[in-house]
Amino acid sequence: MKSNVKQSNRAAAFTIVELLTVMSIIVILIGLLVPALNQVKRYAYEVKQKAQLKSIDTAIELFNSEFDGYPDSGPLGPDGVPYCGAMKLCEAVMGQDLQGFHRDSIFRSDGSDGIRSLYPDANSVSPGAYRDNLSMRKGPYLPLANANAFLIRDLYGDTGPFGSRHFVLCDVFRRVTHRTTGRRVGMPILYYTANTANTRHNAANPNDPQNIYNYLDNQSLLMLGKPGDQGATASTPHRLAVENGQQGVRFYMNTKNEQVTTVSRPYRADTFILISAGYDGEYGTPDDICNYEWKYRALP
Repeated sequence: MKSNVKQSNRAAAFTIVELLTVMSIIVILIGLLVPALNQVKRYAYEVKQKAQLKSIDTAIELFNSEFDGYPDSGPLGPDGVPYCGAMKLCEAVMGQDLQGFHRDSIFRSDGSDGIRSLYPDANSVSPGAYRDNLSMRKGPYLPLANANAFLIRDLYGDTGPFGSRHFVLCDVFRRVTHRTTGRRVGMPILYYTANTANTRHNAANPNDPQNIYNYLDNQSLLMLGKPGDQGATASTPHRLAVENGQQGVRFYMNTKNEQVTTVSRPYRADTFILISAGYDGEYGTPDDICNYEWKYRALP
């Protein structure tokens, strides 16, 4: 007579075919769920990024109320030294040393007014002089903990024409490895100020002096490519800078207001534009996030 115990064990066991079937179903379910979860994660980042741009938008408006004008975004300082819109944005809302904007600043790369340093190191002056300097500051207009401000050299190293002491405000997408801490951080927020004395938005001639926005404001930064591409080989410029050999055309297409059909006009023609590189970390692609709603179009 056979043991009932053995019969029971044999009946409870799974066959190889059954195990493989279950494993296949699990793999299929994972294959279906992972893309969906990634989409949810991406959407959450996009919502967070739009909220960040809204905070920066408010900070710039506070600056405008205080100084009766928006911060300059030109590619150079008044001394002719490269100092792009993204860096000037950070100085305006945070100060060059993140301790507030000095009211005598003329947006020089060296942080001076041409005679004296407006952002001295605390150890380079007396405590009283440093307190007097801080009393001349306005802001910061963003909480330091939420500003995502990082030194440009910690993103790009010593590559490019910029000084090593400058900060930029970075987006929430963690596409860059911080060169000092090793943490993952975002790409710089690009900033462009509208020249309300001008009237054109000419994609056919990006260098038209009457264009309301100047694509060159952040061109030197865009030409550096993605920070992760820095190395022995030359990095590829962002598409917002150069696409199909054409400089500036992508910028004017991405900032064109489609609701105005009678004439070519930019979004926010009387204020300013903010641009995040989006999830892919490249400016000029369909996933860019801006402080306006836009539609991506292919170059003609």
